Amino acid sequence: MNLKNASILVIDDDTDVLTAVKMLLKTEVKEVTTEKNPENIRSHFSEKKFDLVMLDMNFNSSINTGNEGIFWLRKIKELDKDMAVIMITAYGDIDLAVRSLKEGATDFMIKPWHNEKLIENITAILKKKSAGGNPNKAGTDSVIGTLLLGNSEVMQDIFYKIEKIAPTDANVLILGENGTGKELVAQAVHQKSLRAKMPFVKVDVGALTDSLFESELFGHKKGAFTDAREDRIGRFESAAGGTLFLDEIGNISLQQQAKLLSVLQNRKVIRLGSNEAIPIDIRLVCATNLPMTELASENRFRKDLVYRINTVEITIPPLRKRKEDILMLAQHYAKIYAEKYIKPVPDFATDCKDKLLHYAYPGNVRELQYCIERAVIMMDGDELKAADIIFSPLESVAQPAAEDGDLKLSNLEKNTILKVIEKHHGNISRAAKELGITRTALYRRLSKYEI
Repeated sequence: MNLKNASILVIDDDTDVLTAVKMLLKTEVKEVTTEKNPENIRSHFSEKKFDLVMLDMNFNSSINTGNEGIFWLRKIKELDKDMAVIMITAYGDIDLAVRSLKEGATDFMIKPWHNEKLIENITAILKKKSAGGNPNKAGTDSVIGTLLLGNSEVMQDIFYKIEKIAPTDANVLILGENGTGKELVAQAVHQKSLRAKMPFVKVDVGALTDSLFESELFGHKKGAFTDAREDRIGRFESAAGGTLFLDEIGNISLQQQAKLLSVLQNRKVIRLGSNEAIPIDIRLVCATNLPMTELASENRFRKDLVYRINTVEITIPPLRKRKEDILMLAQHYAKIYAEKYIKPVPDFATDCKDKLLHYAYPGNVRELQYCIERAVIMMDGDELKAADIIFSPLESVAQPAAEDGDLKLSNLEKNTILKVIEKHHGNISRAAKELGITRTALYRRLSKYEI
């Protein structure tokens, strides 16, 4: 269908939104009808035929459902099951918007949107609808498909989020265990953004000492400290116009947090040894393996900084919670490493698949990747068997205790240590604190039990 022949119904209780959409679309489409009260949807449908509906996610409705947008989406689908519906949402409702796709919505747009992107989406939906396709099958073909992979429902939801979040300048916080692919998600957000042609700068802030933190992030002037032999720009300035990715943000000290918060609030940096405030233009993406409950603790992390970095949150599940992705990922890495080491792309024997599917992957996707690389290097023939799959001894801390009923004191102590270290994602200081021993004492036990 030609956009010029389309009739569109826009439903939102915000008059400013209705006015903005009508002004944008009135020269692009045949007719734009606006409505503040969703209870009038039925009468609009009885009066004329629409090709597409834009529907807000939140209304001050007399019907208290907690998610009025979903309620009215269902009503529209009852009136016309094939109607193309674009949900209008704010950053905080993205999870609900993703759910709306499963309820039959065609797409969702985040306020404030880019006008060109909205028109482009409407055009694509109407074109697909007129060609006989189902407009409510929103695809993720354009989402990163070379490095960031997953067929599971939870990964598809993450792909939807990336597609919608990326074109905005919203700050993003990525949560997940080590090895789940947080940096890949950050790269995907950058690559799908309007800043894609500008720098993507990564900083592992958790590894920076207090003395290096300001110099590395904000830069310094010559002579600012003993080794400052020349002027140097910091990572904020290096990322100008692009994306700054701060990895392991949960590990920085309260003092470092205060300095970072000041820069983010003022959108300016001051190099060490200088009084000049330099404006910054970056999109901020942060990542941590800490759960949100720990970030919410004022003793650990400033809440005002959490709010500043967490406009949108993406949580990547551990591999053990998306087992339907394991074999796909294993085959992907097998192909990569077969090409790298000039070997045939292997098939996976049944016992090999079973072994891969029944392992807990404490090291997540990263562990699976290294496991498959070793298997390809060592394999004979063109098939991988269970015996070829050797999981990393580095991740033995997460393996369950033996099931032979051995309850000797030494085994109980070893298994307790393993469980506590796994609980704290390998953080020795926190594990030692929970066990009631010093770090040194814990290291001695790790050596004793060859952990």
